[in-house]
Amino acid sequence: MSSKTLKGKVAIITGGGTGIGEACADMFAAHGAHVVVTGRSLETIAKVADRNDGTAIICDVSKFEEVQALFTKAQSINGNIDILVNNAGIPGPVAPIADVNIDQWRLCAEINLFGAMYCMREAARVMCAQKSGSIINMSSLMGIQGYPMRSAYTATKFALVGMTEAVAREVGPDNVRVNVLLPGAVSGENMDRILARRAEAEGRPAEDIERENYTDPAALKRWVSPEEVAKAALFYASDASSAVTGDKMKVDCGRF
Repeated sequence: MSSKTLKGKVAIITGGGTGIGEACADMFAAHGAHVVVTGRSLETIAKVADRNDGTAIICDVSKFEEVQALFTKAQSINGNIDILVNNAGIPGPVAPIADVNIDQWRLCAEINLFGAMYCMREAARVMCAQKSGSIINMSSLMGIQGYPMRSAYTATKFALVGMTEAVAREVGPDNVRVNVLLPGAVSGENMDRILARRAEAEGRPAEDIERENYTDPAALKRWVSPEEVAKAALFYASDASSAVTGDKMKVDCGRF
């Protein structure tokens, strides 16, 4: 794709300070977008925004008022909001359902599900009015198949796939597209923490869990990189996918 693929477009990227969100911010900025990088740590998001000549805005997506303020500020940049990467999320508790911490389960739903819905709501209001826009939701392979010890995360990611399909039908007549990505096991600090939690919960080495559950089942026998997910997001954000909506794409190194 051209380095000007997203020229003149404003892209909000939630959870944009690290991992997939950071990679999306770098990728979109490199293709001409003004990136609005959001998260709960100003220091983290400012580093990403500054190197990409973007805008950093503090936002806890689980708080509706903060999401409303985010979209108001982002729209003031040039009057439009063209792209939303609904990426903010947390892994949630890693525990069998009989022992799961209820407060941690609820928090996972508040951020991963309600937070995503708040952002979709505000994006739809702006994009439908301007008769254009692309919403890219970040689900997971766990949004299409259950996974032991991860009931909260799995539930929220399944729900995000369903919301994508429902909202795509709602906003399609206004030329707004809604698609969802299903990353597999993505390398990085977040996955390292998940492996450590599972190792503790299951009482076995993290290396065994990594091999048996993440790398060996993949056809390519490796992790997905955040940059590879960002490339898929760029496709959904660009006019290359102008006839694509309600779609879900696996980015998983071949886990089938």
